[in-house]
Amino acid sequence: MTTRMLIVDDELKMLAMLERTIAGELSDFEIITASTGQQALKRVEHHPFDIALVDIRMPEMDGLSLLEQLKERDPLLTVIMMTAYGAFDVAVAAIKKGAYDFITKPFDKDALVLLLQKACERGRLLRENLNLRERIADTERFQNFIGTSARMQKIYETIQMISRTDVTVLITGASGTGKNLAAMAIHAMSPQCQKPFVRVNCPAIPEQILESELFGYRKGAFTHATQDKKGQFQAADGGTIHLDEIGDIPLSVQTKLLLAIEDKEVKPLGDPNSMVVNVRVIASTNCDLKAKVAAREFREDLYYRLNVVNLRMPTLRERTEDLPLLIDHFLSECCRAYDRPRKQLSPELMQQFLTYPWAGNVRELENVIKRAVVMAPADTVHAEDIGWEPSDPMPKTGSDAPCLQPYHEAKKQVLTAFNRDYVSQALSASAGNVTQAAQTAGMERQSLQQIMKRCGIKSEEFR
Repeated sequence: MTTRMLIVDDELKMLAMLERTIAGELSDFEIITASTGQQALKRVEHHPFDIALVDIRMPEMDGLSLLEQLKERDPLLTVIMMTAYGAFDVAVAAIKKGAYDFITKPFDKDALVLLLQKACERGRLLRENLNLRERIADTERFQNFIGTSARMQKIYETIQMISRTDVTVLITGASGTGKNLAAMAIHAMSPQCQKPFVRVNCPAIPEQILESELFGYRKGAFTHATQDKKGQFQAADGGTIHLDEIGDIPLSVQTKLLLAIEDKEVKPLGDPNSMVVNVRVIASTNCDLKAKVAAREFREDLYYRLNVVNLRMPTLRERTEDLPLLIDHFLSECCRAYDRPRKQLSPELMQQFLTYPWAGNVRELENVIKRAVVMAPADTVHAEDIGWEPSDPMPKTGSDAPCLQPYHEAKKQVLTAFNRDYVSQALSASAGNVTQAAQTAGMERQSLQQIMKRCGIKSEEFR
Protein backbone atom coordinates (compact mmCIF):
# COMPACT_ATOMS: atom_id res chain seq x y z
CA MET A 1 0.00 0.00 0.00
CA THR A 2 1.44 3.36 -1.06
CA THR A 3 2.05 6.05 1.58
CA ARG A 4 1.49 9.60 0.35
CA MET A 5 3.95 12.05 1.89
CA LEU A 6 4.17 15.83 1.72
CA ILE A 7 7.54 17.56 2.33
CA VAL A 8 7.49 21.32 2.98
CA ASP A 9 10.70 23.41 3.09
CA ASP A 10 11.61 26.77 1.60
CA GLU A 11 15.18 25.58 0.80
CA LEU A 12 15.00 23.92 -2.61
CA LYS A 13 18.26 22.02 -2.12
CA MET A 14 16.93 20.57 1.15
CA LEU A 15 13.69 19.56 -0.58
CA ALA A 16 15.58 17.75 -3.32
CA MET A 17 17.88 16.01 -0.83
CA LEU A 18 14.99 14.83 1.33
CA GLU A 19 12.98 13.59 -1.64
CA ARG A 20 15.99 11.69 -2.99
CA THR A 21 16.91 10.17 0.39
CA ILE A 22 13.40 9.07 1.36
CA ALA A 23 12.56 7.70 -2.09
CA GLY A 24 15.79 5.69 -2.03
CA GLU A 25 15.05 4.15 1.38
CA LEU A 26 11.25 3.79 1.31
CA SER A 27 10.13 2.56 -2.09
CA ASP A 28 6.44 2.49 -1.13
CA PHE A 29 6.35 6.25 -0.44
CA GLU A 30 4.84 8.64 -2.99
CA ILE A 31 6.46 12.00 -2.30
CA ILE A 32 5.04 15.44 -3.12
CA THR A 33 6.97 18.62 -2.29
CA ALA A 34 6.08 22.24 -1.55
CA SER A 35 8.36 25.23 -0.95
CA THR A 36 5.84 27.46 0.89
CA GLY A 37 3.00 27.03 3.33
CA GLN A 38 0.42 28.28 0.83
CA GLN A 39 1.67 25.85 -1.77
CA ALA A 40 1.41 23.02 0.77
CA LEU A 41 -2.21 23.91 1.56
CA LYS A 42 -3.08 23.82 -2.15
CA ARG A 43 -1.49 20.36 -2.40
CA VAL A 44 -3.62 19.15 0.53
CA GLU A 45 -6.81 20.51 -1.06
CA HIS A 46 -6.29 18.33 -4.13
CA HIS A 47 -4.78 15.16 -2.59
CA PRO A 48 -5.08 13.34 0.74
CA PHE A 49 -1.78 12.68 2.51
CA ASP A 50 -0.70 10.21 5.17
CA ILE A 51 2.42 12.01 6.44
CA ALA A 52 3.73 15.58 6.25
CA LEU A 53 7.36 16.57 6.97
CA VAL A 54 7.33 20.32 7.66
CA ASP A 55 10.15 22.78 8.31
CA ILE A 56 9.37 25.13 11.20
CA ARG A 57 11.28 28.21 10.00
CA MET A 58 9.81 29.43 6.71
CA PRO A 59 8.98 32.94 5.44
CA GLU A 60 5.39 34.22 5.09
CA MET A 61 3.81 31.21 6.84
CA ASP A 62 5.96 29.42 9.41
CA GLY A 63 5.72 25.73 10.21
CA LEU A 64 3.59 26.15 13.34
CA SER A 65 0.93 28.12 11.47
CA LEU A 66 0.98 25.57 8.66
CA LEU A 67 0.70 22.74 11.20
CA GLU A 68 -2.50 24.23 12.63
CA GLN A 69 -4.09 24.58 9.21
CA LEU A 70 -3.04 21.08 8.14
CA LYS A 71 -4.56 19.53 11.27
CA GLU A 72 -7.69 21.64 10.79
CA ARG A 73 -8.15 20.10 7.35
CA ASP A 74 -7.23 16.55 8.34
CA PRO A 75 -7.00 15.72 12.08
CA LEU A 76 -5.59 12.27 11.24
CA LEU A 77 -2.65 13.62 9.22
CA THR A 78 0.64 12.63 10.87
CA VAL A 79 2.87 15.72 10.90
CA ILE A 80 6.61 15.65 11.69
CA MET A 81 8.37 18.97 12.23
CA MET A 82 11.96 19.79 11.19
CA THR A 83 13.81 22.08 13.58
CA ALA A 84 17.27 23.59 13.91
CA TYR A 85 19.59 22.03 16.46
CA GLY A 86 18.74 23.19 20.00
CA ALA A 87 15.32 24.66 19.16
CA PHE A 88 13.56 22.38 21.61
CA ASP A 89 11.14 25.04 22.89
CA VAL A 90 9.70 25.44 19.40
CA ALA A 91 9.55 21.67 18.95
CA VAL A 92 7.61 21.28 22.20
CA ALA A 93 5.17 23.96 21.04
CA ALA A 94 4.66 21.99 17.83
CA ILE A 95 3.89 18.80 19.77
CA LYS A 96 1.29 20.68 21.82
CA LYS A 97 -0.34 21.89 18.60
CA GLY A 98 -0.73 18.34 17.32
CA ALA A 99 2.58 17.37 15.68
CA TYR A 100 3.43 13.68 15.99
CA ASP A 101 7.18 14.23 16.51
CA PHE A 102 10.14 16.37 15.41
CA ILE A 103 13.61 15.80 14.04
CA THR A 104 16.57 18.18 14.17
CA LYS A 105 18.82 19.30 11.35
CA PRO A 106 21.29 18.05 10.24
CA PHE A 107 19.57 14.67 9.86
CA ASP A 108 20.77 11.20 10.66
CA LYS A 109 19.42 9.27 7.68
CA ASP A 110 18.67 6.09 9.60
CA ALA A 111 16.90 8.00 12.37
CA LEU A 112 14.75 9.84 9.79
CA VAL A 113 13.78 6.62 8.01
CA LEU A 114 12.89 4.90 11.30
CA LEU A 115 10.77 7.88 12.37
CA LEU A 116 8.90 7.87 9.05
CA GLN A 117 8.22 4.14 9.33
CA LYS A 118 6.80 4.59 12.84
CA ALA A 119 4.73 7.56 11.66
CA CYS A 120 3.38 5.50 8.76
CA GLU A 121 2.31 2.70 11.09
CA ARG A 122 0.72 5.18 13.50
CA GLY A 123 -1.27 6.80 10.69
CA ARG A 124 -2.41 3.43 9.39
CA LEU A 125 -3.70 2.38 12.82
CA LEU A 126 -5.52 5.69 13.31
CA ARG A 127 -7.32 5.38 10.00
CA GLU A 128 -8.14 1.71 10.59
CA ASN A 129 -9.74 2.60 13.91
CA LEU A 130 -11.68 5.43 12.29
CA ASN A 131 -12.92 3.10 9.54
CA LEU A 132 -13.94 0.59 12.21
CA ARG A 133 -15.92 3.25 14.11
CA GLU A 134 -17.66 4.34 10.92
CA ARG A 135 -18.53 0.75 9.99
CA ILE A 136 -19.90 0.10 13.47
CA ALA A 137 -21.82 3.40 13.48
CA ASP A 138 -23.52 2.44 10.23
CA THR A 139 -25.08 -0.65 11.80
CA GLU A 140 -26.76 -1.55 15.06
CA ARG A 141 -24.93 -4.90 15.18
CA PHE A 142 -21.38 -6.03 15.84
CA GLN A 143 -20.97 -9.80 15.79
CA ASN A 144 -23.90 -10.85 18.04
CA PHE A 145 -24.01 -7.60 20.01
CA ILE A 146 -26.76 -5.01 19.65
CA GLY A 147 -25.98 -1.37 20.42
CA THR A 148 -24.39 1.83 19.18
CA SER A 149 -23.61 3.55 22.50
CA ALA A 150 -20.16 5.01 23.14
CA ARG A 151 -19.44 2.32 25.75
CA MET A 152 -20.23 -0.47 23.29
CA GLN A 153 -18.32 1.21 20.46
CA LYS A 154 -15.26 1.09 22.72
CA ILE A 155 -15.87 -2.61 23.41
CA TYR A 156 -16.14 -3.31 19.67
CA GLU A 157 -12.88 -1.48 18.97
CA THR A 158 -11.05 -3.37 21.73
CA ILE A 159 -12.34 -6.72 20.46
CA GLN A 160 -11.25 -5.79 16.95
CA MET A 161 -7.72 -4.98 18.15
CA ILE A 162 -7.10 -7.93 20.47
CA SER A 163 -8.69 -10.54 18.19
CA ARG A 164 -5.71 -10.30 15.83
CA THR A 165 -3.32 -11.36 18.60
CA ASP A 166 -3.02 -14.43 20.82
CA VAL A 167 -2.83 -12.54 24.14
CA THR A 168 -4.70 -13.93 27.12
CA VAL A 169 -7.86 -11.95 27.86
CA LEU A 170 -9.78 -11.55 31.13
CA ILE A 171 -13.39 -10.48 30.57
CA THR A 172 -15.05 -9.00 33.64
CA GLY A 173 -18.51 -7.65 34.35
CA ALA A 174 -21.80 -8.36 36.06
CA SER A 175 -23.98 -11.32 35.09
CA GLY A 176 -25.92 -10.81 31.89
CA THR A 177 -23.58 -8.22 30.34
CA GLY A 178 -22.43 -10.42 27.44
CA LYS A 179 -19.10 -11.86 28.59
CA ASN A 180 -19.66 -15.08 26.64
CA LEU A 181 -20.64 -13.09 23.52
CA ALA A 182 -17.40 -11.12 23.84
CA ALA A 183 -15.33 -14.31 24.08
CA MET A 184 -17.03 -15.75 21.00
CA ALA A 185 -16.55 -12.48 19.09
CA ILE A 186 -12.81 -12.42 19.86
CA HIS A 187 -12.48 -15.97 18.53
CA ALA A 188 -14.73 -15.35 15.51
CA MET A 189 -12.56 -12.39 14.40
CA SER A 190 -9.23 -14.11 15.08
CA PRO A 191 -6.98 -15.86 12.54
CA GLN A 192 -7.94 -19.11 14.35
CA CYS A 193 -11.65 -18.63 13.71
CA GLN A 194 -11.88 -21.95 11.81
CA LYS A 195 -10.34 -23.82 14.73
CA PRO A 196 -12.28 -25.04 17.81
CA PHE A 197 -13.90 -22.71 20.33
CA VAL A 198 -14.38 -24.58 23.59
CA ARG A 199 -16.31 -23.07 26.50
CA VAL A 200 -15.87 -24.54 29.98
CA ASN A 201 -18.42 -23.48 32.60
CA CYS A 202 -16.13 -23.94 35.59
CA PRO A 203 -18.73 -23.81 38.43
CA ALA A 204 -20.91 -26.39 36.65
CA ILE A 205 -18.20 -29.07 36.90
CA PRO A 206 -17.70 -30.75 40.31
CA GLU A 207 -14.40 -29.80 41.90
CA GLN A 208 -13.14 -33.38 42.07
CA ILE A 209 -13.41 -33.90 38.31
CA LEU A 210 -12.60 -30.39 37.03
CA GLU A 211 -8.89 -31.19 36.65
CA SER A 212 -9.53 -34.29 34.54
CA GLU A 213 -12.13 -32.38 32.51
CA LEU A 214 -9.61 -29.65 31.68
CA PHE A 215 -6.49 -31.75 31.13
CA GLY A 216 -7.77 -35.28 30.43
CA TYR A 217 -6.64 -38.63 31.83
CA ARG A 218 -5.11 -41.94 30.89
CA LYS A 219 -6.72 -45.34 31.15
CA GLY A 220 -6.29 -46.68 34.67
CA ALA A 221 -5.53 -43.27 36.22
CA PHE A 222 -8.36 -43.89 38.71
CA THR A 223 -11.31 -46.19 39.26
CA HIS A 224 -13.69 -46.20 36.29
CA ALA A 225 -10.99 -44.69 33.97
CA THR A 226 -11.48 -47.49 31.46
CA GLN A 227 -10.07 -45.57 28.48
CA ASP A 228 -8.05 -42.49 27.61
CA LYS A 229 -9.99 -39.20 27.61
CA LYS A 230 -8.95 -35.92 26.01
CA GLY A 231 -9.24 -32.82 28.14
CA GLN A 232 -10.82 -29.56 27.02
CA PHE A 233 -7.39 -27.99 26.44
CA GLN A 234 -6.60 -30.73 23.94
CA ALA A 235 -10.04 -30.38 22.36
CA ALA A 236 -9.34 -26.68 21.82
CA ASP A 237 -5.87 -27.24 20.33
CA GLY A 238 -5.21 -24.66 17.61
CA GLY A 239 -8.17 -22.56 18.70
CA THR A 240 -9.60 -20.90 21.81
CA ILE A 241 -10.65 -22.12 25.24
CA HIS A 242 -13.05 -19.93 27.22
CA LEU A 243 -12.86 -20.54 30.97
CA ASP A 244 -16.16 -19.09 32.16
CA GLU A 245 -16.40 -17.97 35.82
CA ILE A 246 -12.69 -18.60 36.37
CA GLY A 247 -12.93 -17.19 39.91
CA ASP A 248 -14.72 -20.34 41.13
CA ILE A 249 -12.01 -22.90 40.36
CA PRO A 250 -10.21 -24.49 43.36
CA LEU A 251 -6.60 -23.62 44.23
CA SER A 252 -5.42 -27.13 43.39
CA VAL A 253 -6.55 -26.71 39.78
CA GLN A 254 -5.24 -23.12 39.60
CA THR A 255 -1.65 -24.38 39.92
CA LYS A 256 -1.94 -26.71 36.94
CA LEU A 257 -3.83 -24.09 34.96
CA LEU A 258 -0.99 -21.59 35.50
CA LEU A 259 1.53 -24.08 34.11
CA ALA A 260 -0.72 -24.83 31.13
CA ILE A 261 -0.97 -21.13 30.24
CA GLU A 262 2.72 -20.34 30.81
CA ASP A 263 4.28 -23.43 29.19
CA LYS A 264 1.45 -24.29 26.74
CA GLU A 265 1.68 -27.85 28.03
CA VAL A 266 -0.86 -30.07 29.81
CA LYS A 267 -0.30 -33.24 31.76
CA PRO A 268 -3.26 -35.67 31.75
CA LEU A 269 -3.94 -37.56 34.98
CA GLY A 270 -2.00 -40.80 35.06
CA ASP A 271 0.41 -39.72 32.30
CA PRO A 272 4.10 -39.18 33.26
CA ASN A 273 4.60 -36.99 30.19
CA SER A 274 3.26 -33.58 29.26
CA MET A 275 1.86 -32.74 25.84
CA VAL A 276 2.07 -29.43 23.97
CA VAL A 277 -1.16 -27.57 23.15
CA ASN A 278 -1.49 -24.37 21.12
CA VAL A 279 -4.49 -22.72 22.77
CA ARG A 280 -5.54 -19.10 23.21
CA VAL A 281 -7.01 -18.64 26.71
CA ILE A 282 -9.94 -16.31 27.40
CA ALA A 283 -11.21 -16.21 30.98
CA SER A 284 -14.29 -14.46 32.34
CA THR A 285 -15.73 -13.75 35.76
CA ASN A 286 -18.40 -11.69 37.49
CA CYS A 287 -16.52 -11.67 40.81
CA ASP A 288 -13.75 -9.40 42.10
CA LEU A 289 -10.61 -11.42 41.44
CA LYS A 290 -8.43 -8.83 43.20
CA ALA A 291 -10.45 -9.37 46.37
CA LYS A 292 -10.07 -13.13 45.99
CA VAL A 293 -6.31 -12.70 45.58
CA ALA A 294 -6.21 -10.59 48.76
CA ALA A 295 -8.21 -13.29 50.58
CA ARG A 296 -5.78 -15.95 49.28
CA GLU A 297 -8.59 -17.67 47.41
CA PHE A 298 -7.04 -17.04 44.00
CA ARG A 299 -3.38 -17.26 42.99
CA GLU A 300 -1.86 -13.85 42.40
CA ASP A 301 0.50 -15.14 39.67
CA LEU A 302 -2.43 -16.74 37.83
CA TYR A 303 -4.43 -13.51 38.09
CA TYR A 304 -1.67 -11.48 36.44
CA ARG A 305 -1.14 -14.19 33.81
CA LEU A 306 -4.84 -14.06 32.90
CA ASN A 307 -5.15 -10.28 33.09
CA VAL A 308 -2.89 -9.44 30.13
CA VAL A 309 -5.83 -7.58 28.55
CA ASN A 310 -8.87 -6.74 30.66
CA LEU A 311 -12.19 -6.24 28.89
CA ARG A 312 -14.85 -4.91 31.27
CA MET A 313 -18.38 -5.31 29.95
CA PRO A 314 -20.68 -2.38 30.83
CA THR A 315 -23.93 -2.86 32.67
CA LEU A 316 -27.19 -2.04 30.94
CA ARG A 317 -27.53 1.08 33.09
CA GLU A 318 -24.21 2.29 31.66
CA ARG A 319 -25.59 2.04 28.14
CA THR A 320 -29.23 3.06 28.47
CA GLU A 321 -29.21 4.62 25.01
CA ASP A 322 -29.04 1.05 23.62
CA LEU A 323 -32.28 0.02 25.38
CA PRO A 324 -34.67 0.90 22.50
CA LEU A 325 -32.50 -1.09 20.06
CA LEU A 326 -32.33 -4.10 22.39
CA ILE A 327 -36.06 -4.01 23.10
CA ASP A 328 -36.87 -3.88 19.39
CA HIS A 329 -34.45 -6.74 18.67
CA PHE A 330 -35.78 -9.04 21.41
CA LEU A 331 -39.40 -8.31 20.51
CA SER A 332 -38.73 -9.31 16.90
CA GLU A 333 -36.76 -12.43 17.84
CA CYS A 334 -39.24 -13.65 20.45
CA CYS A 335 -42.32 -13.04 18.29
CA ARG A 336 -40.64 -15.02 15.52
CA ALA A 337 -39.56 -17.83 17.86
CA TYR A 338 -43.01 -18.22 19.45
CA ASP A 339 -44.91 -17.60 16.21
CA ARG A 340 -46.70 -14.56 17.59
CA PRO A 341 -47.79 -11.43 15.71
CA ARG A 342 -45.44 -8.49 16.07
CA LYS A 343 -45.92 -6.82 19.43
CA GLN A 344 -44.88 -3.47 20.85
CA LEU A 345 -44.64 -1.96 24.30
CA SER A 346 -47.18 0.60 25.39
CA PRO A 347 -45.73 4.10 25.78
CA GLU A 348 -46.15 3.84 29.57
CA LEU A 349 -44.33 0.51 29.73
CA MET A 350 -41.56 1.82 27.46
CA GLN A 351 -41.01 4.66 29.94
CA GLN A 352 -40.81 2.11 32.76
CA PHE A 353 -38.27 0.05 30.81
CA LEU A 354 -36.10 3.12 30.26
CA THR A 355 -35.94 3.89 33.99
CA TYR A 356 -35.88 0.33 35.41
CA PRO A 357 -32.50 -0.59 37.05
CA TRP A 358 -32.06 -3.93 35.18
CA ALA A 359 -29.91 -5.63 37.83
CA GLY A 360 -29.75 -8.72 35.59
CA ASN A 361 -28.68 -6.58 32.62
CA VAL A 362 -29.34 -7.75 29.05
CA ARG A 363 -30.22 -11.29 30.14
CA GLU A 364 -32.95 -9.96 32.45
CA LEU A 365 -34.25 -7.67 29.69
CA GLU A 366 -34.45 -10.59 27.26
CA ASN A 367 -36.35 -12.76 29.77
CA VAL A 368 -38.84 -9.98 30.52
CA ILE A 369 -39.44 -9.51 26.78
CA LYS A 370 -40.02 -13.25 26.40
CA ARG A 371 -42.61 -13.10 29.19
CA ALA A 372 -44.24 -10.12 27.50
CA VAL A 373 -44.52 -11.88 24.14
CA VAL A 374 -45.96 -15.04 25.70
CA MET A 375 -48.34 -13.44 28.18
CA ALA A 376 -49.66 -10.32 26.44
CA PRO A 377 -53.08 -11.08 24.86
CA ALA A 378 -52.95 -8.13 22.45
CA ASP A 379 -50.35 -6.66 20.10
CA THR A 380 -49.56 -3.91 22.63
CA VAL A 381 -47.86 -5.05 25.85
CA HIS A 382 -48.89 -3.31 29.09
CA ALA A 383 -47.24 -3.39 32.51
CA GLU A 384 -49.86 -5.74 34.00
CA ASP A 385 -49.16 -8.29 31.22
CA ILE A 386 -45.70 -8.93 32.68
CA GLY A 387 -46.69 -8.68 36.34
CA TRP A 388 -45.49 -5.10 36.84
CA GLU A 389 -47.43 -2.35 38.53
CA PRO A 390 -48.77 0.23 36.07
CA SER A 391 -46.63 3.33 35.88
CA ASP A 392 -47.70 6.72 37.19
CA PRO A 393 -50.13 8.55 34.88
CA MET A 394 -48.52 10.24 31.93
CA PRO A 395 -48.61 14.06 31.71
CA LYS A 396 -51.83 15.35 30.21
CA THR A 397 -52.35 17.83 27.45
CA GLY A 398 -54.75 20.76 27.69
CA SER A 399 -57.58 18.51 26.53
CA ASP A 400 -56.80 15.99 29.31
CA ALA A 401 -55.90 13.35 26.72
CA PRO A 402 -52.89 11.16 27.54
CA CYS A 403 -49.64 12.50 26.11
CA LEU A 404 -48.66 9.19 24.53
CA GLN A 405 -45.11 8.55 23.31
CA PRO A 406 -44.88 5.97 20.49
CA TYR A 407 -42.03 3.46 20.58
CA HIS A 408 -39.99 5.07 17.82
CA GLU A 409 -40.38 8.47 19.47
CA ALA A 410 -39.09 7.03 22.76
CA LYS A 411 -36.11 5.53 20.92
CA LYS A 412 -35.40 8.82 19.17
CA GLN A 413 -35.67 10.70 22.47
CA VAL A 414 -33.06 8.51 24.19
CA LEU A 415 -30.59 8.66 21.30
CA THR A 416 -31.02 12.42 20.90
CA ALA A 417 -30.42 12.98 24.60
CA PHE A 418 -27.25 10.90 24.44
CA ASN A 419 -25.95 12.79 21.38
CA ARG A 420 -26.68 16.15 22.97
CA ASP A 421 -24.98 15.24 26.28
CA TYR A 422 -21.94 13.63 24.65
CA VAL A 423 -21.29 16.42 22.15
CA SER A 424 -21.83 19.08 24.81
CA GLN A 425 -19.21 17.41 27.02
CA ALA A 426 -16.74 17.19 24.13
CA LEU A 427 -17.23 20.85 23.22
CA SER A 428 -16.96 21.94 26.85
CA ALA A 429 -13.63 20.11 27.15
CA SER A 430 -12.35 21.78 23.97
CA ALA A 431 -13.70 25.24 24.85
CA GLY A 432 -15.85 25.21 21.71
CA ASN A 433 -13.09 24.05 19.31
CA VAL A 434 -14.99 21.74 16.95
CA THR A 435 -11.88 20.18 15.42
CA GLN A 436 -10.43 19.34 18.81
CA ALA A 437 -13.75 17.98 20.04
CA ALA A 438 -13.99 15.75 16.96
CA GLN A 439 -10.47 14.45 17.59
CA THR A 440 -11.33 13.69 21.21
CA ALA A 441 -14.49 11.87 20.12
CA GLY A 442 -12.57 9.94 17.43
CA MET A 443 -14.78 11.09 14.58
CA GLU A 444 -14.63 13.25 11.47
CA ARG A 445 -15.24 16.98 11.93
CA GLN A 446 -18.09 16.92 9.41
CA SER A 447 -19.81 14.07 11.29
CA LEU A 448 -19.64 16.03 14.52
CA GLN A 449 -21.00 19.13 12.79
CA GLN A 450 -23.96 17.12 11.44
CA ILE A 451 -24.83 15.91 14.96
CA MET A 452 -24.50 19.47 16.27
CA LYS A 453 -26.88 20.69 13.57
CA ARG A 454 -29.45 17.97 14.34
CA CYS A 455 -29.31 18.74 18.07
CA GLY A 456 -29.25 22.51 17.65
CA ILE A 457 -25.86 22.85 19.35
CA LYS A 458 -23.64 25.84 18.56
CA SER A 459 -19.93 25.83 19.31
CA GLU A 460 -20.06 29.51 20.29
CA GLU A 461 -21.99 28.61 23.42
CA PHE A 462 -18.96 26.77 24.81
CA ARG A 463 -16.28 29.42 24.18
